[in-house]
Amino acid sequence: MKFFRRRNENPGKKKSLLREWLNAAIFAIVAATLIRMFIFEAYCIPSGSMERTLLVNDYLFVSKISYGPRLPITPLSLPLVHNKMPFTQYSPSYSTLVKWPYKRLPGFSSIERNDIVVFNLPAGDTVALEVEENTNYYELVRQLGRQEVWNNYHIIPRPLDKRENIIKRCVGIPGDTLQIREGALFVNGRPAFVAPGSEMQYLVQTDGEALNPARLKEMGIIDEPTPTGQPGLYLCNLNQADLATIKTWSSVKSITPFVNDELSDPAVFPFDTTRFHWNQDNFGPVVVPAKGVTVQLTPENLPLYQRIIQIYEGNDFTVKNGSFIINGQPATSYTFKMNYYWVMGDNRHNSIDSRYWGFLPEDHVVGKAWITWMSYDKDGIRWSRIMKAIR
Repeated sequence: MKFFRRRNENPGKKKSLLREWLNAAIFAIVAATLIRMFIFEAYCIPSGSMERTLLVNDYLFVSKISYGPRLPITPLSLPLVHNKMPFTQYSPSYSTLVKWPYKRLPGFSSIERNDIVVFNLPAGDTVALEVEENTNYYELVRQLGRQEVWNNYHIIPRPLDKRENIIKRCVGIPGDTLQIREGALFVNGRPAFVAPGSEMQYLVQTDGEALNPARLKEMGIIDEPTPTGQPGLYLCNLNQADLATIKTWSSVKSITPFVNDELSDPAVFPFDTTRFHWNQDNFGPVVVPAKGVTVQLTPENLPLYQRIIQIYEGNDFTVKNGSFIINGQPATSYTFKMNYYWVMGDNRHNSIDSRYWGFLPEDHVVGKAWITWMSYDKDGIRWSRIMKAIR
């Protein structure tokens, strides 16, 4: 017993303060990385595409466990950062020497219609670094040509889990048929859910009096009215509550929805104005692909599905003498390997969404928007939005 007392009375050399801090830092980084990977991740709203459901500089927690956490695809990466090294513009924070296949752990639910979802941008697999995030590589190629883009921009590929994170509302789940008519969304032939804060553009005609900016700000209207050049006519971004209020103003003579009347827009998916005369306000119908469903392939529907077959699901796909060749075999049909979704912003005329890049594959989904834990604007903290649940 005396021997053991002496051992206890003379412990080993005490850890240095530096080593204690280093151990604590390593533990904190590992714990934060695991929480970020499997439970929730912080996300900041960068644009107004979800106004006024969500606002620029809303800080969210995104639940990974709702749909099931996705395991890393590029595991060799700097902890707690996304795709760029801190304090750099272009340097990647990851290595592609090791790449794991897509796998998702079980979650509490599947994606439901009208969920607000965070995901990796499908069109972000190739990036022109010098342009704004809203202008993707494929849009540049359609506008300028591939050679011009490669000659003038720094082009890099990005793995699936290192593409830009985007947030939108899921308006269509696998098997749904969607159509936009005169700016109104229909799902399976019925009018779709309209979020209370959802904004649309309207032409507001006054008696010549300017719209009072102070009064508009009191109402919570974010975007200033845009003069059209015609006396008293303004283009305004409004939700349904704004619309009801402004209609009561004595100076307002009429309010009409602003609808894109172009016959077809080459920037709109599937980028084929010969077969698809669609624009942002008149689009579809289009059926959202579902796992296990087989479609007959035709020259008419190929623009809708070619990227799914070739890029998202990794098949060798060619067209030879009018016939389709998939993985070296002639094919007249294709069976989808994954579920897909259709997502749109609540600010319908200020959102780059599925109308501009197509279907959202299930392996791109990061998680479900859960709670706003912080929010601020140029006037300071938006206290009413602190710890606000997102529904």
